[in-house]
Amino acid sequence: MSPDELLAPLNEEQRAAVEHFEGPALVLAGAGSGKTRTVVHRIAYLLSQHDVLPQQVLAVTFTNKAAGELKERVETLIGPPGRDLWVSTFHSACLRVLRSYGERVDLKPGFAIYDDSDQLDLLKELLGSVRGLAEANPRAVRGVIDRAKSNLWGPEQLASEGERVWGRIVAGMPLDLVVELYQRYQARLRRSNAVDFNDILGRTVELFDAHRDVLERVQQRAVFIHVDEYQDTNAAQYRLTHQLADTYRNLMVVGDPDQSIYAFRGADVRNILDFRRDYPDAAVYRLELNYRSVGSVLSVANAIISHNQGRIEKSLKPVKGEGEKVRLYRAADHRAEADFVARTIERLKAERDLPFESFAVLYRTNAQSRVLEESLRRAGIPARIVGGVGFYDRREVKDVLSYARAALNPADDVAWRRVLNRPKRGIGATSEQNLAAWAARNGAPFSAACSNASEVLSGTPAAKRVTEFTELMGDLTRAADELPAANFLKFVYDASGYVEALRNEGTHEAEGRLENLEELLNAVAEWQEETGGSVAEFLDEAALLGSNDDRAVEAVNGEMVDDAVTLMTLHNAKGLEFPIVFLVGMEENLIPHRSATASLQEIEEERRLLYVGVTRAQEELYLVHCESRMQFGRTEPTRPSRFLEDVPPGSLQETDVFGQELDRRQASKFSRDVWRPPVTTPAPASGGGAPSVGGLTLRGGERVRHPKFGVGTVVGVTGEGARAEVTVVFEQAGAKRLLVKYAGLSAA
Repeated sequence: MSPDELLAPLNEEQRAAVEHFEGPALVLAGAGSGKTRTVVHRIAYLLSQHDVLPQQVLAVTFTNKAAGELKERVETLIGPPGRDLWVSTFHSACLRVLRSYGERVDLKPGFAIYDDSDQLDLLKELLGSVRGLAEANPRAVRGVIDRAKSNLWGPEQLASEGERVWGRIVAGMPLDLVVELYQRYQARLRRSNAVDFNDILGRTVELFDAHRDVLERVQQRAVFIHVDEYQDTNAAQYRLTHQLADTYRNLMVVGDPDQSIYAFRGADVRNILDFRRDYPDAAVYRLELNYRSVGSVLSVANAIISHNQGRIEKSLKPVKGEGEKVRLYRAADHRAEADFVARTIERLKAERDLPFESFAVLYRTNAQSRVLEESLRRAGIPARIVGGVGFYDRREVKDVLSYARAALNPADDVAWRRVLNRPKRGIGATSEQNLAAWAARNGAPFSAACSNASEVLSGTPAAKRVTEFTELMGDLTRAADELPAANFLKFVYDASGYVEALRNEGTHEAEGRLENLEELLNAVAEWQEETGGSVAEFLDEAALLGSNDDRAVEAVNGEMVDDAVTLMTLHNAKGLEFPIVFLVGMEENLIPHRSATASLQEIEEERRLLYVGVTRAQEELYLVHCESRMQFGRTEPTRPSRFLEDVPPGSLQETDVFGQELDRRQASKFSRDVWRPPVTTPAPASGGGAPSVGGLTLRGGERVRHPKFGVGTVVGVTGEGARAEVTVVFEQAGAKRLLVKYAGLSAA
């Protein structure tokens, strides 16, 4: 293929990146800017125009699917030579190296790879060997060890660095005991000639550090290196990239710091922000032409992300036309929010003859899907949940409802056995099997076997634990008769220890499960308020909502099947696009999330997460927020997300429940308080506009001093005039929310 043919499909920015030959390069690829096309054509250009051998090219992506697609596209472009390219994930590339040279770091041929399940099994076995951790959650321990390994911390580094980063208590466990367990865990892996998933990267770094000759051989296979989604790399991937590139320096990294949203997995946005520090001579190419979204959507996206300090300046420009304005809808509560989404989907589908797959509903937390599922179900609108399951099919929801079933029905063997050791009570599988065998021999329910545990399990430690469990179930049975449904559910949460166990786990997954249990309590409280029904009647309702026969929501993991509306979290939406997007829950404590406001870095990641959501929309975008939302079983007033204040008023069009535009006279005072004009000059806190202290306008990121709390950084600003509030993270006192008028702040 001639150079002209290769370059013809590219715009000017893409063409410049493709023609880059030797030396480091940073490609800032905005959302929808054609970064994969750029990488594919750059590889093809190297092979066809610079006589680079396919065996000298390495391209690293984050998923096997993406690697396969990239390689297939190169082969389509240049033919058979593309088959010899090295295109893989970080883990696949490192595993290939270890299979060849692992003996250099004491990995014998045929070493095993422990998956998540194997890790948990090993940790469960080892927990009992560390005094003080016998009752610890193995998932929490695994989370700490995985995070340490992604930072390339062995046990010694975890002991020193972990305390600096997390403190002496990590995920509810003393750090020194976790370090001891980590040491034993690593010793067992080595004894078993095994590695876990994170070791694949760490042991490769170790191999390259200790054996320069091995590194040089691998570098011969990676003379020209491409790393996709570089903003999502962790410390281990960062180190590997620079080890491979330190001789030839032909490293092209592609990514977008504005879409770095995986800090909870160990991703470090500084890796891409500091690329020019690592390679001062790096060429920088900005892909700013967006082929996905209309101009109105990009205007909102650019306005939101421009408020982040930790970014490299770029602005997305539309290839498409301006399109319709981004719409804002203010719902009375979360049920009205979900009904608005369902009604608008029905209307747009009927007016334009659109398939349901044209619509996506995005939200910050999985728990928000519950009311959306119910509204769509009532409207007869099919939907799929990507990356998750329907609300009533979630493990923690089924566990808690099983407690209620078991309390109400002693003959429900399935429910009794499900909750026997949830949370962990030290009742093992053998004890459960012995109880079930006794029940079968005597023609009795499993609950009867539990009531006779002192006989059935005589002489075992589990006998006492099963007896205590049976007493708990008796308490729950009495409570079910005495308490209203919502109060009973709270009692289950507390008495069973289920919620406490999740809080102690301290993982990102556990946080999501807690939010689902909070939403379950909201569901019961709503249902109780509407019907006045009993616990037993709610269980009937939940069973119908979760049944296959009545389910309008189809839970899938990955591939899209039948025509359906897509429901997903903002994290799961990255990389996808839809003609019409609804972004719901645009409120404080949801976006930004209540757990992510303690630092400027957390606030900025939440803003990037919203930016990702906005840029999923191709043609139309709806932003929806509520005046009130149910929390912990009570309806509480809400505040619009501070990020909405980043959007110029002219970029949004407020609509009514029927999707009709509201003019300024029709718009509520509530909305006028939110959509203030941008401030161009400092304004006193007692007047209108953005607050200021000592001539310093507070927008986020400023350093201020408080007479009691000391010096801190402003991470959020809401309201104006006398009602202006700031969230400040103080160096000693942590995060505080202050009314500017009375806070006594000064510039630091």
